[in-house]
Amino acid sequence: MILEKYMIPCLFKTFFGFECLGCGFQRSLFLLFQGEFLAAFKMYPAIYSCLLLFAFATFHYFDKSKKYKKLVWGMAGINLIFMLGGYYFKHF
Repeated sequence: MILEKYMIPCLFKTFFGFECLGCGFQRSLFLLFQGEFLAAFKMYPAIYSCLLLFAFATFHYFDKSKKYKKLVWGMAGINLIFMLGGYYFKHF
């Protein structure tokens, strides 16, 4: 993939030698843009929950209603579960 040379390297992995909870997000996002939905999920299982979290956070930024605030916190919790689960299955 030609875009790999333009990707931002993970500083956590560079300094500590092992992947962080967000490693794989960029590649997964590029796979998603190419229409490879299953491959994107396999690369980084939290991709869809991350995108939903970003969408709800954007809605909350523009409309400060309490409804969006609860959704953002709920999605953050769900996203954390997906991130930890994906990290566990990738390494153990």
